[in-house]
Amino acid sequence: MSARHSSRPSRRAILGGIAAAGAATAVSPFAGLFSAEAATSGNYTIRFDNGRKQTILGLGVEIQSDSIGSGNNGLPDTVSGVPYDLTDSERTRFYQQMLKAGRTDRGFRYCRLAMGLYYRGLDSTQKLMRGRYAGQTALLADMCNQAGIEGMAVEYWSPAPAWKSNNAFIGGKLKSFDPAFLSEFGDALVADLDYLVAGGCRISEWGLQNEAALSPRTYSSCTYTAAEYLTTFKAVAPKIRAKYPDVRIHAESLEGWQGYLGKAIAADPDALQYVDAWTFHRIGADSNEQMTADFTSGAQGKLVYNNEYEYLQGSASDWRCINTAQSIMNWMVFQNSPTWYWLHALKPIANTEASGYSLGFWRPPHDTDFSRFPDLQPGHWTWNPKNWNSVAGFVKYMPWDSVRYTVEEPTRLQNQRIMAWKTPAGKAVFAVTNRSATESFTYTVDTQTAAAFEGHRYGPATNNQNLGFKTGPSLQITVPPLSVEFWVRTP
Repeated sequence: MSARHSSRPSRRAILGGIAAAGAATAVSPFAGLFSAEAATSGNYTIRFDNGRKQTILGLGVEIQSDSIGSGNNGLPDTVSGVPYDLTDSERTRFYQQMLKAGRTDRGFRYCRLAMGLYYRGLDSTQKLMRGRYAGQTALLADMCNQAGIEGMAVEYWSPAPAWKSNNAFIGGKLKSFDPAFLSEFGDALVADLDYLVAGGCRISEWGLQNEAALSPRTYSSCTYTAAEYLTTFKAVAPKIRAKYPDVRIHAESLEGWQGYLGKAIAADPDALQYVDAWTFHRIGADSNEQMTADFTSGAQGKLVYNNEYEYLQGSASDWRCINTAQSIMNWMVFQNSPTWYWLHALKPIANTEASGYSLGFWRPPHDTDFSRFPDLQPGHWTWNPKNWNSVAGFVKYMPWDSVRYTVEEPTRLQNQRIMAWKTPAGKAVFAVTNRSATESFTYTVDTQTAAAFEGHRYGPATNNQNLGFKTGPSLQITVPPLSVEFWVRTP
């Protein structure tokens, strides 16, 4: 590590520090309206009549389509990933049961593709990205087609090595920031998209660099100063926009407009015109943060959302299950986010980070250690329920382009959250949570309709439990500890 880079904060330090600073300095229009006091009941009114808020596009998830060392340490030569490792029947089950959450049409909208990490094959010049193993691109395209995913959220963990000072995926920076070099570099990044599209993939989103402000690490990365990031973005983003005008361009995949890289972009009108969204990594953050912190005042009319969420340290847990569900809701309710991304659909069972990172686990064909998951066969996958059950209901009951509506809350409680929306077909739905580990909570919800609603419960060990019907307009719903419920108008 160079002396210049050695002063950069670690990923763990900056993610923890930003969360603390954001909570301490936030200015919120809801200040004073929130309560951490224990409560057992509350009254709520859903304004389906005139409380229309933002359109919720759908959720995103990342796919580990190639190998990474356990604990994110190194890039093994072993070819291993999903859907590659899965048997044909397990691929189909993965697409249907997880990526579509059992829906007949489509579930997750976006698939985050980590260029230079989980898609790290190269052409002969080592300047252009290719699949690292035969059929990788076709498998990703087929997965998106069968799962109904709109498109890839393409983002670089590292450019191809020939562009970098150390000629490697791990560490380093771009070799030059001269205009001619950056013009050629931008053409190469467009060519990477062209290759994916020619291979059958659709592109929905594009990002220049994942966590560009952070120090080099033990997996793919590339660091930029603010001036370097601004110069590179201004050279590359116009080329992406010209060739792919409908692709959403985001910055800067860690601190959005708040960090020093984002601030450089936000202060430059020529660069800002190419930003469609500011993306944040509030990894494992307490969902309370979205109730009070400010992620919108500096957005200058651009979208804001979290495009990576997982638990960096420790395993999935009961509390985290409900906290994750509330993170989705609070990003949308308090920050008007149109989407939200979980990190990984599946992780290999041998990787130490798998429990906090994944919605499920798979056993690669080369893994013969049956002391872990003794009943899981090679090429098969299983659930990580405490993570999966936190997002599954949103994928299943909040279809793409649902519209959120205002819910009147006399006091906004931190452990009990509510969000309401209508599907594109006009069906009313609302979700309620109870993050308390010990006490039930009773919601009295005025739905302003005499229609019946059918309930579905999720929790650390509960998935889509049918709760029967309640008829409006006033619904009294008692939610047990550590639970999330979805109430769907019928018919």
